[in-house]
Amino acid sequence: MTPEPGPSTARDGRPAEAGRTVTVIGARRGEDDLAELRRVLEEAGAVVEDLVHLGDRPVTADELRVRGGGDLASALAPLARSRGLDVAVQPAGRRRDATHLVVMDADSTFLQDEVIDLLAERAGRGEEVAAITAAAMGGALDFAASLRARVATLEGLAVAVLDEVRADLRLTPGARTLVRTLERHGYLAAVVSGGFVEILEPLLTPLGITRLAANRLEVSGDRLTGRVLGEIVDRAGKARALARFAAEAGVPLERTVAVGDGANDLDMIALAGLGVAFNAKPAVRAAADATLSVPYLDAVLFFLGIPREEFAAS
Repeated sequence: MTPEPGPSTARDGRPAEAGRTVTVIGARRGEDDLAELRRVLEEAGAVVEDLVHLGDRPVTADELRVRGGGDLASALAPLARSRGLDVAVQPAGRRRDATHLVVMDADSTFLQDEVIDLLAERAGRGEEVAAITAAAMGGALDFAASLRARVATLEGLAVAVLDEVRADLRLTPGARTLVRTLERHGYLAAVVSGGFVEILEPLLTPLGITRLAANRLEVSGDRLTGRVLGEIVDRAGKARALARFAAEAGVPLERTVAVGDGANDLDMIALAGLGVAFNAKPAVRAAADATLSVPYLDAVLFFLGIPREEFAAS
């Protein structure tokens, strides 16, 4: 997570104020929200130099280009909470000038569903596994141990069920638009998941996502053994995968974006240049650079300064 920039040096040798962009997103924004946002920024010592309207679909989004001020994210947090706004503060000039890498969690982020829960339902262990999943995503259980416990309930399940579950999966609204727009602008998309390669790879490849880190299920004959193969992609593993994908693509970490909802996304959200909490648990919202509390994944594009008219068709 990149800290807010301090002052740089002007050509005459005096300290220069660092420019920043403030992105504000709202599903039902009031007419005076922008005016109140300006007031808070000015009270924090910032000067608003420009205002760019990014779009009104799927949500209303604007970008304010500011100079000066202190910890703007903290200054704006009470306003964002009270008015139901999503706000991000970023260094100016970091976006749209070179390739970016956007790394997304799968379950409850890129997908609307929790894959392990759907598999467990097929095994008749749905309620048991859903409770473990909720505890793990909330940070109450170690993810690796909870994953092994959940996968153990799948022992004996026919491999053919994987295809059935994949067919039932629902992409989050805006997911296709996000991926196609990233491709249009020369950006890269990746998925890093505590889920399973066998489910995700056939789903993501037709969408053009070839960067995937996820777990593998052990199979014997035509049945699942109830075990996971190799090193588990957990909270730390997700961050390692983000760093690996960025290094392989030659993208500096400050131009990476991590999007997730659960406790096992915290490390990659902290590592990325911009960490986005997508309809996330409270601990994730508190740790992220930006939040999205709307159900549209393509709203992430507004944080990259991409206006609605440049979104690709879904």
